[in-house]
Amino acid sequence: MLIGAHSIIYSTSPEADRAFLRDVLRLPNVDVGGGWLIFGLPPAEVAVHPSNEDGVHEFYLMCDDVGALVAEMKNRNIDCDAVQNQGWGLITHVTLPGGGKLGIYQPRHARPMAMSAGKPAKGPARRATKSTARKTARKMSKKTARKR
Repeated sequence: MLIGAHSIIYSTSPEADRAFLRDVLRLPNVDVGGGWLIFGLPPAEVAVHPSNEDGVHEFYLMCDDVGALVAEMKNRNIDCDAVQNQGWGLITHVTLPGGGKLGIYQPRHARPMAMSAGKPAKGPARRATKSTARKTARKMSKKTARKR
């Protein structure tokens, strides 16, 4: 059923932020065409927090030593917020080259086992065209209608 999760970081300087993820954080990546990089991530987890509104999501990377990470960023002249102890973990925010902030924390809570990943897609990745997107939407609509 599920084979992974895809997170998106929106940026006014996507090329610079992609270079940061590739060169500074050294995340494995593939170029799916035209310099559009998709990054691999370590095992992930998801939590549901209470909120007064729906549709709000946050993305954090986790590390095993937030102090060492902040020191490495400082050596590279990359700004980090002061580390805050939240009880459940130690958290900072790294300023990306595009100006956005990326949350990184050292968890102090229990961690679930990671799901096993599905098989990667065969062949080169393709970006969906408007035509293929419409076809996929029609197929999904027909499947939903049949289930009712």
